[in-house]
Amino acid sequence: MTTDTSTTTGTGAPGAPPERTNIVKVVFASLIGTAVEWYDFFLYGSAAALVFGTLFFPESEPATATLLAFGTYALGFVARPLGGVVFGHFGDRVGRKKMLVFSLFLMGVATFAIGLLPTYASIGVAAPLLLLLCRLLQGFAVGGEWGGAVLMAAEHGDDSQRGFWSSWPQAGVALGNLLATGVLWVLAAVQSDAAFESWGWRIPFLLSAVLVGVGLWVRLSIEESPVFADAKAELATKKTAHLPILEVFRKYPREVLVAMGMRMAENISYYLFTIISISFLTLYAGTADDKPLILKALLIGSVVHFVTIPLVGALSDRVGRRPLYLAGAVGVAAWSWVFFDLIASRSEGKIILAICVGLVLHALMYSPQAAFFSELFGTSVRYTGASVGYQLASIFAGALAPIIAIDLLGKASDGTDNVGKVAVYMTIASVITIVSVLFAKETRATSLRHDRVLGD
Repeated sequence: MTTDTSTTTGTGAPGAPPERTNIVKVVFASLIGTAVEWYDFFLYGSAAALVFGTLFFPESEPATATLLAFGTYALGFVARPLGGVVFGHFGDRVGRKKMLVFSLFLMGVATFAIGLLPTYASIGVAAPLLLLLCRLLQGFAVGGEWGGAVLMAAEHGDDSQRGFWSSWPQAGVALGNLLATGVLWVLAAVQSDAAFESWGWRIPFLLSAVLVGVGLWVRLSIEESPVFADAKAELATKKTAHLPILEVFRKYPREVLVAMGMRMAENISYYLFTIISISFLTLYAGTADDKPLILKALLIGSVVHFVTIPLVGALSDRVGRRPLYLAGAVGVAAWSWVFFDLIASRSEGKIILAICVGLVLHALMYSPQAAFFSELFGTSVRYTGASVGYQLASIFAGALAPIIAIDLLGKASDGTDNVGKVAVYMTIASVITIVSVLFAKETRATSLRHDRVLGD
């Protein structure tokens, strides 16, 4: 596969001789910023599974406390569509780059603040309320992050290699989870449970300040999307008001619904194979002493996930987005029926196998998703459309997945007997995704320089 590492800057008129800019630089900026933001986001999810129940909801039974911790986790997803709308609106009006910089800064502030929060033992009910506020800010920031990051890569890259280049921001999600899990694994290995619950859990949140600084420095150095720059110049010649959110629902309602349906199996399966697996092993199938084991497996799984995503992205440029997405949706449904048995074995090899296979199947959907969603919407509303479709689904998928799974598993003494219920839940989500993909058109190698409804 050839890799054209340059494209137009969009500073001249359409059809003029192109100036050259480095696509690798743009992709790296999207990757590093996304990794930092998702390090922050996943760190919260892992901490919710490991310690937040005890620290912020200590008066509840362990499974209930974990459920409450995941409740604050879920509310962060509720804020994501709002972030998608707000950041998408301004991203489609003033530019992708400015919104990416601001979303990263906001995420960094919220995550660093979590590391400084007093616990329930210090200030009572105010502690979980402050935790919730920080979580809402995290969700709002992530809601604006994804659309901008993938569009910067997709709109800078060549049409024939869009799946590959735009998959790298998706790989940033795996890298962020790798960083978060890696830090937690190291701390769990070198600290006692008492030390980790007392103060050690704060370290990863405070370290985010360094990562955010690096991410901001890189993102400030890149150019605006050339496709957006041309579209903005064209819009400036029109006298009609430009309201992206209204235009999305007026021109692209079908595309929004298709994107939401496609997200169900992808989003739920990811949290099943990562966040829920931590709770299942430590609460239902093992003990607190198994924390390093599951974190090690997640660490290895994140490496596999990170490597697989760009490979699948490149493959989607050859065979199309739809075949890979369908294979992933069918695969995660089937794998969910054996996943928990492998985790419950408490065998290191079987747990690593369970998570790695699950994340490879997830990558079959997640990798082509960035290009697929970008190709569904016109340039002047692409940030808003892709973000709304992506983030609205998160409320019904990722936000509820840990809560529904823990509720289906039931009490700690009954959890291993109820894993079939979670598999049914995953299978239903996969059916929704399969139907949605079948309703979607293949979009491989289509031009992003359009402002029309696909299929018109």
